[in-house]
Amino acid sequence: MDATSWLETYRGMVYRWEVDPVDHFTVAFYFARFEDATLAVLHAIGLDPEALARAGAAAVTTECNVRYKRELRVGDILHIRSGVTAADDDAIQVAHEVVDSGDGALCTSVDQTIVLVEAASRKRRPLTPAQRQAALSRRVQPEAAPEGAAAAPPESDKGFIDSAADAIKPMEVNTSGEAGFAAYIHRFTASNSQVLGAFGLTPEYCRREHRGFSTFDFRLRFLGALRAGDLVRVRSGLLHVGNSSIRILHRLTNVRTGDLACTLEQAGVNLDLDARRPSPIPPEMKERALALLVR
Repeated sequence: MDATSWLETYRGMVYRWEVDPVDHFTVAFYFARFEDATLAVLHAIGLDPEALARAGAAAVTTECNVRYKRELRVGDILHIRSGVTAADDDAIQVAHEVVDSGDGALCTSVDQTIVLVEAASRKRRPLTPAQRQAALSRRVQPEAAPEGAAAAPPESDKGFIDSAADAIKPMEVNTSGEAGFAAYIHRFTASNSQVLGAFGLTPEYCRREHRGFSTFDFRLRFLGALRAGDLVRVRSGLLHVGNSSIRILHRLTNVRTGDLACTLEQAGVNLDLDARRPSPIPPEMKERALALLVR
């Protein structure tokens, strides 16, 4: 693979209003940067929104897996490099790497699946040979992803709790008129707080004990499109509780249609905010959490 094929798709910094209660870069704002990076890749391979619109098509993301390796905090400078790892008739696999511009360390890596659809019906459209060739001209070899697949998700939401409910705002839509990445992630972040609070890891406890939930792995699936004014609801369930680790599954539904629009399986740790290291979940709190596990 040609290392020069990496394309710089974003460069900037972490602003103070983009930092969460854990005092690091909020995941929704990571995804706002990933959306910028995705547009830059699509422009580079001739699949930008304008070109696709002329052909009655659109590019949409169906999956996005993210591994958070190192924190970014307020004032940190960063850039993103992106490239294509594979392309066939059905989809383009894109990689993004978030780099600390200060010391060159790799902070976050992303594997993203992009497909083409008919703009009106959202029916899948195969890539042409020319489109595949253009995509592969940006082929890169990212750092190897850890092995292992996620366990099969529960078939129903029995044992899940209501964790978010609101409407998509006009300011949350992207250039295609659909809800952008951050619109989903902001709701999942709020849902996290509801789930954690259900077994005692409440905001009040976190403030008192200097603790917080820090994510290290995201498995995001987009199943439909949302637009401004759509009512949405999130239900969430605990899948795993370890010594300090927690895995949660969120399911976001379009209230009007009842269709599942997006899911997120998220893993993180109970973080000691002073030491910036994982901290054991208190025994009584862990016992309550285990009682909430989705079976």
